[in-house]
Amino acid sequence: MNIGDASSRSGVSAKMIRYYEQIGLIPPARRTASGYRDYAEADIHMLRFIARARDLGFPVAEITDLLDLWRDTGRRSADVKALAQARVRDLRQKIAHLQEMAETLEDLARSCAGNDRPECPILRNLEAATSPAPDDCGHHARNRTHPKERITS
Repeated sequence: MNIGDASSRSGVSAKMIRYYEQIGLIPPARRTASGYRDYAEADIHMLRFIARARDLGFPVAEITDLLDLWRDTGRRSADVKALAQARVRDLRQKIAHLQEMAETLEDLARSCAGNDRPECPILRNLEAATSPAPDDCGHHARNRTHPKERITS
């Protein structure tokens, strides 16, 4: 089947299929006599696997590991479990960070009168949180304080 059909059947865009092939995540597709990519049912199955792994937040590098484990009939399920548990830890950290960001924005929004006056504590806070001047090596120090500690009313 052609790339359009493979895309429809797998739920992966044609552009992503080409990208996955380019980076070696999937093997190069067979080619027809006229040079078009030709996908088999096994390719669709692999693309669905990749799509599901992406939906669960796995980055491409870890999907490579998952594909290797999937293909290895002698794999240890402990290795797969370890990858899943590491992904859960990473997702929980991201969730916590997003929650902190939302709380900070809620606090900032509460501190803003939201009227016709130009005074805006939200903009003042964003201005105060800009990076300091670069050091001697040209690196900018990041403000590592807790988001709520950066609020200036």
